[in-house]
Amino acid sequence: MKKQRTLSRSPKRIALTILGTGFFVILCLIIAFPIVAGLLASFRPGTELIRRGLALDFDISTMTLANYTYLFGGNVDSQKYFMWYKNSLIITLVSVVLTLLICYFVAYGLTMYDFKLRNLLFTLVIATMMVPFEILMLPLYKEIIKLHLIDTYFGVIVIGLCSASTIFFFRQYLGGLPKDLLSAARIDGANEYYISVKIILPLAKPAFASMGILCAMGAWNAILWPLLVLKGAEKFTLPIGLNTLLTPYGNNYDVLIAGSMFGILPIFIIFLLFQKYIIDGMTAGAVKG
Repeated sequence: MKKQRTLSRSPKRIALTILGTGFFVILCLIIAFPIVAGLLASFRPGTELIRRGLALDFDISTMTLANYTYLFGGNVDSQKYFMWYKNSLIITLVSVVLTLLICYFVAYGLTMYDFKLRNLLFTLVIATMMVPFEILMLPLYKEIIKLHLIDTYFGVIVIGLCSASTIFFFRQYLGGLPKDLLSAARIDGANEYYISVKIILPLAKPAFASMGILCAMGAWNAILWPLLVLKGAEKFTLPIGLNTLLTPYGNNYDVLIAGSMFGILPIFIIFLLFQKYIIDGMTAGAVKG
C-alpha cells in the first residue's frame, strides 16, 4: 500500500517540481533583464541608445568601449562622477556601521533584560514602521536645519541610525539565542560590556551580514532624503549626481548608463562576500527558540 501511494504521488510531485522550477526561471529572467539590457546599453553610443533604448538585441559592429573610456578618462564629467562615487561610499560605509551597532545594542537591551516597559518600548519601535517616511520628512528636515546639518554627510546619515526594521530583526535573532550564556558569563564574573561584545555579538554575525547588505542597499540607492539635505554639487551622492546628467539642454545617456552599471559593483561585491551568511541570518531571525 505504501509503495502504491508513493508511486501515485510521484507524478504530482514531478509536476509541481517542473512548475516551480519554470516559475523561478521566468522570475530570474524578469529580474535579470534590466541588468543585462543595461550592461549591453553601456557599450553602445549615445545615438544608438536613443534609437534602440534598453533592449537585448544588439549589433556587434556598434558596440564600443568609448563610454567607459570617457568615464575613466579624467575629464570634467569623470571627475564629478568619482567625486559622487566617493560621497556615496563614505555615507554608505558610515551609515551601515553606525546603524548596525546602534540597532544591535538597542535590540540587545530589549531582548536580554527584563524590565517593566520592555514590551511597550518594543511596541513603540514597531509602530514607527507603520508611519510613511513622507509624513516624517518635513519634521525631520526642520530638525536638520535647527541642528545645522544641512549639506553635510551626517545630515544624511543621522535619520537612519535607529532603524525600526533593523532593531526588529536583531531582536528576533537574539531571542533565539539561549539566555543561559548570559547567566554563565555573569557567574564567571564577566561584565555586561564583555557579554554583549565578546560573547553575543560574534554569535550574531549572520544577522549582521544580512542586515548589513540591506542597510548598504538602502543607503547606496537613497535619493529623496539626500536630495533634500545636500545642496552643493560637491556633496552629491551617486544617484543624485547621475540624475543631474539628464537636463532639458542635453542628456548624457552614454555616461549615465555606464556610470549606473559601474555603480552596481559595490553592492554586488558586498553580496558576494557575505552571501553565505544571508540564509543563516534570515532563517535564524525568522524563528524563535
